[in-house]
Amino acid sequence: MLISELESYRLRIYQVKEQWKRHVYERSEHAFRAGEDQRDLVETEEQLIARQAAIRAGFLQCIGGLPSSDSPLLPKECGILQQQGFRIEKVVFQSRPGIWVTCNVYVPDGRVEPGPAVLFLCGHHEEAKHAEEYQSVCRQLVHAGLVVLAMDPVGQGERVQHADGKGGSLIGIGVREHDYLGSQCLPLGDSLARYFVHDAMRAIDYLITRSDVDAGRIGVTGNSGGGTQTAMVMMADSRIAAAAPATFIMSRQSFMYAGRCQDAEQIWPGFTAMGFDHEDILLAIAPKPLLVLAVSYDFFPIEGTLRTFDRVKRFWEKYGKLDQMQLYVDDSVHAYTPALGEAAANFFLHHLGGRRLAAADPPLNASVDASKLLCTDSGQVMNESRFEAPARSVHDEIADRSKAIRKKRESAVSMREIGLRWLEGKVCANRRPVPFRPRCFMHRDSVEELEFYNALWWSQEGIFNHGFVFKKQGRGEERVPATIAVWDGGTHQLQRHWDWIARTCRSGRNVIVLDTTGSGPLEPHLIDNKDPLDFYEIMHKLSIDSFWLGDSLAALRTYDVLRALEAVGTLPGIDGQHIQLYASGRHGLYVQLASAIRSDFPAWEWEGSMDSISSWVENPHYDSRDILSIVLPGMLRYFDLPDLRRWSRLQ
Repeated sequence: MLISELESYRLRIYQVKEQWKRHVYERSEHAFRAGEDQRDLVETEEQLIARQAAIRAGFLQCIGGLPSSDSPLLPKECGILQQQGFRIEKVVFQSRPGIWVTCNVYVPDGRVEPGPAVLFLCGHHEEAKHAEEYQSVCRQLVHAGLVVLAMDPVGQGERVQHADGKGGSLIGIGVREHDYLGSQCLPLGDSLARYFVHDAMRAIDYLITRSDVDAGRIGVTGNSGGGTQTAMVMMADSRIAAAAPATFIMSRQSFMYAGRCQDAEQIWPGFTAMGFDHEDILLAIAPKPLLVLAVSYDFFPIEGTLRTFDRVKRFWEKYGKLDQMQLYVDDSVHAYTPALGEAAANFFLHHLGGRRLAAADPPLNASVDASKLLCTDSGQVMNESRFEAPARSVHDEIADRSKAIRKKRESAVSMREIGLRWLEGKVCANRRPVPFRPRCFMHRDSVEELEFYNALWWSQEGIFNHGFVFKKQGRGEERVPATIAVWDGGTHQLQRHWDWIARTCRSGRNVIVLDTTGSGPLEPHLIDNKDPLDFYEIMHKLSIDSFWLGDSLAALRTYDVLRALEAVGTLPGIDGQHIQLYASGRHGLYVQLASAIRSDFPAWEWEGSMDSISSWVENPHYDSRDILSIVLPGMLRYFDLPDLRRWSRLQ
């Protein structure tokens, strides 16, 4: 048969395409139940206060903590646009040194004394604060007598991070930039969320400096990605007096089964494993005024919204403040609809105080051309030269953080013991080893000068690994030393490596091309019938679902390599006492990690090896395809690849 035919081989037994998904979902369900059990035990005011403290601490731990707020805001007014009954101030401030945040501040005419204000956080519209949908909501809020600060999030509006000089992004505005930056945060033990929530908290700092804002009457709202940011502020900042998260609150369980991915700042690694869920987002501000805004036809499942809301009502009841907790559902697709905007305006007007303006003329749904709302001359902060401090990108911050973590790591004592203990815990924790019980000869034939057969074996309970065993023709049942091959794509990438396979077999060794979890014929079923490694496809989804559990595909596949070392000795024609490994490409990382865990690891080589993870993290441009497969969240706090290589020489 042809090598190309062998590459397209499909396994038709044991539903192997479902196994990784099933594994992640079963573990997630267990964590969801454990979290509910924890919340069900919260009965007293003291227990609620303790839970709220745990929520804040746990959330901040998951996102890597918050950057420092020591730097001056250096606010600058870049212009004023007068409207009927209110004005729009174009404002920039510095959230961290060189990180400029562009804002439109809607101010009711006649506001002199300190009064209520609302922080409006934008979802994933490319124009962000300038989007017509968001302008409309801000108009509804300002007509309720509220000062409204609408800010551009990272990667949108005037804050594109990889600007192409033509008003666009080299990576893609919004979710693409978020994912690109967010992937580089993960090895540092961070989430991109830390920068989003810190920008929002610094916006509150700015509001407090204004003479027309009462620091005790600041609310927050936003929908979609802005709903995520609202949720994060609810957990992280106790200064919020009232909150109205829109089209986001649901439950992790309901969204998991919706079959969709989430953006990088919406991923908080380990949050589910800690027992936290969307109920905890709401609990974080109990019994302060809360309005949950939702739409019936959302991809964020309304069932999750309703159940989460119902389960936490009792906490407001205990305080005798059930009237301060509301749910409003509009019959609409995913949007911050006019009906939701009106509900939010009435909510904040009632709970924060304020005075409605006269009837809007022009109407509330009118919008201003985006060019008139720009805070920058160039349209992008990264291209602006008139700020007091030169503009820096969030990637500049990520790279600096990587260097600081490396310096701290290199100066720490006993880092080898600490790092290897951490690595073994990440790779081996929550695994369920069972006997290998291999299934062989489901496919057996010859290709060119080699014979082959395939085999399945249990890497752990519920998860098979797979491999093709190649050998010289005529060897019969002779047990022969073997080399396990690990590379991107596994048995779906035989042609690229065929010369090496044939050469190794001619040298007298058998070759076992390994399919770890999710590779080769073990690839999961697709979401959108695209390439499984595409952005937001199935490999992306299951990888981030694993992050919530404090796990990762990199850790799981490293465990697969460790198990394969033992499993292959149970296969026909393999001398298990003389195993070596060969790695090629980025997936050689799994062999490098596995070799650090076992002191008796056999001889191995890595062709096309990675120099380090930090060099990727610190590079503003990289190949993002399949990048989550090599992400071990938090790894750089303990070691980098050069550390592992140096430590191996000490054994």
